[in-house]
Amino acid sequence: MPNMRIVLLAVLLVIFSATFLIWGLSGRIWFILELRAVKLSALIVVGCAVGVSTVLFQTISGNRILTPSIMGFDALFILIQTMLVFMLGGFGYTQLPQLAVFGGEIAAMVLASLALFTLIHRRSRHDLQMLILVGVIFGLMFRSMASFLQRVMDPSEFAVVQGAMFASFGGIDRVELLLAGTTIMLLSVGILRWASLCDVVALGRGPAQSLGVNYNAVERRLLIVITVLVSCATALVGPITFLGLLAASLAHALMRTHRHILLLPAAAMIAAIILVAGQALFERVLGLQSTLAVVVEFAGGVLFLILLIQGKIR
Repeated sequence: MPNMRIVLLAVLLVIFSATFLIWGLSGRIWFILELRAVKLSALIVVGCAVGVSTVLFQTISGNRILTPSIMGFDALFILIQTMLVFMLGGFGYTQLPQLAVFGGEIAAMVLASLALFTLIHRRSRHDLQMLILVGVIFGLMFRSMASFLQRVMDPSEFAVVQGAMFASFGGIDRVELLLAGTTIMLLSVGILRWASLCDVVALGRGPAQSLGVNYNAVERRLLIVITVLVSCATALVGPITFLGLLAASLAHALMRTHRHILLLPAAAMIAAIILVAGQALFERVLGLQSTLAVVVEFAGGVLFLILLIQGKIR
């Protein structure tokens, strides 16, 4: 039963969250609990944003191997970080107000995406495939620009940039977490009201329009929601390219349904479970010898190749 599987995922998330909080707890208990609670909140918030945005993006694209990162969000984030360090230097970058940098990164990603959506929709009559293609091209351009700047900058400054190239859940600012978390949770809960509409959109443009759905308007709204979710998550912790693919694929395999009222919360909880369980293992077992993002990227990349070889794109 799909409903029972949702309950099981919720129970697993609670168990892993409790384990993350109390595993190896000693010394200044309340201080450590407070730090872990902040990190746990970030893990759950980011997992929710990535899971929901990926399912929505796959719905409107009609493709199970695409994620929002293909639109160049990660590349733009790294380019912004690289340009700031290149212009201000490593010390100058660290002296910037973090809240201002956080807000600027979100604004840059959202505005760039909205500009791209507007341009493509006006010229190609809502051709999503053209939008994805242009997003890929811009992503490559952003990566090339960032790579060039990284090659000519001082090695010590490159080390600062390198720290932003992988997602990190340490030292998260609580104000940033509150702002991003509130935005992500409101959008994630609010999108459940459109779950039945997403079910119709998943049928494709023609069938959805024949059923009376204003497909273009719905597609535009979903793209805006996806943009805000991904921008907030990326600005908060950094890029995690393949987490969404893992979460969405596991959600479809587990739920065995096309109903978004079940797929959306399932993908959100699966992504959160992956992050919470993985971070607990890396901190308590492996002693932070690597980063969680590296393993997630590797596992997601392998899954991507498997899905591509098997042809499971719909």
